[in-house]
Amino acid sequence: MNHRRSFRTIGMLLALAVMALPALALAQDEAPKPEFLSILNGNTLWTLIAAILVMFMQAGFAMVETGLTRAKNAGNILMKNMFDFAAGSIAFFLVGYALMFGSDIGGFVGFSNFGLSEVDPSTPDGLWSYTYWFFQCVFAATAVTIVSGAIAERTKFVAYLILSFVVTALIYPISGHWIWGGGWLAKLDAPMIDFAGSTVVHSVGGWIALAGAMLIGPRLGKYTPDGISKAILGHNLPLVALGVFILWFGWFGFNPGSTTTATGNIGLIAVTTNLAGCAAALTAMLTTWLRYGKPDVSMSLNGVLAGLVAITAGCANVSPMGAIIIGLCAGILVVISVEFVDKVLKIDDPVGAISVHGVCGSFGTLMVGLLASPDFGGVAGLLYGGGMTQFITQAIGVGAVFIWAFGTGYITFVLLKITVGIRVTEEEELKGLDITEHGSEAYSGFQIFITE
Repeated sequence: MNHRRSFRTIGMLLALAVMALPALALAQDEAPKPEFLSILNGNTLWTLIAAILVMFMQAGFAMVETGLTRAKNAGNILMKNMFDFAAGSIAFFLVGYALMFGSDIGGFVGFSNFGLSEVDPSTPDGLWSYTYWFFQCVFAATAVTIVSGAIAERTKFVAYLILSFVVTALIYPISGHWIWGGGWLAKLDAPMIDFAGSTVVHSVGGWIALAGAMLIGPRLGKYTPDGISKAILGHNLPLVALGVFILWFGWFGFNPGSTTTATGNIGLIAVTTNLAGCAAALTAMLTTWLRYGKPDVSMSLNGVLAGLVAITAGCANVSPMGAIIIGLCAGILVVISVEFVDKVLKIDDPVGAISVHGVCGSFGTLMVGLLASPDFGGVAGLLYGGGMTQFITQAIGVGAVFIWAFGTGYITFVLLKITVGIRVTEEEELKGLDITEHGSEAYSGFQIFITE
């Protein structure tokens, strides 16, 4: 009897469960379904993370420039790097972005969407525009920061403030429009390839730096009366190394992030970026070892940056082996270029910015015309059977951007010279810009002033 009662109870429970199934199914249909990451949201997330990495590169530039200059000017360097991002973001928001990515006028300049006034925040595409603006903004700040190091330790702070506005609002966006904004270099039969900005960002900053360093002149004591270059050592190599590693880290946002989409080739771009930086570090170290008898620390660290700058144009278009070749060459080139600028041209560049960014940026852009592989970016360079067409386009772009950036940079510095002035007095330079320009010391209680 107990067995029969148990079976009857089990049967009733099964019947109730079967009757409840439709209700359970209906309740499940009505329950909110899990929301998966859409393609647009995935791209937004990836691009924003990459932009944040690039923004952190400002800290890297600040550390490199501070370490390679003297302690009495450390605070001034930090102020300039802070201002580049703070004021540069405002200038790029109000004017620069519109000139770079606005509606094209004659292939020369864009002219719409000032202050993002045409963005509709009620649409997904409109919201994406804010992410894209932020990504482009951190690139603009990078370009002007390059100038800071080359003219360090003798430039009036007020002159630099004006220069920073002009570069981010006008000089950088216009040449950037030619390549990234649908301008004339993007409309050639073989459009110019500068994937993440070897020329758009780095060479522009390097050539403006060249114009400024030429006009401002060398630091006191840099050259003897008969023109012999004297080394003026930076005060903190650990800071330089920290800055280089921060920049290296940020470059994985700089280059892979330039896809602005979370696509599969971001891994490839990270590989080519890293290999070029590593290869350049090795050849810069070996080159200094052979030339000076010792592996130079600061030049080896600059070699890393030279390789990263050089690969930035072709990081999505060359093979990993091609990236190594570009890096190996850039590491040698940066050492030769630094010596040439310093000892032959007699231009005082305390951090080697002209060579790292201007020279190696141009070199890397040209190398795309030789080493672009159709297996990676779909374009064949000269060494892959693509002929001279792409190389010629790359050369035209490098030359045009040099003329624009150096020319407008030179004009800007000349105008600053005859208005607010661009160089501090000898007394101010000897005391250091921290005290004379900012009324404070970077290393209060520890600093020892020298009169050189």
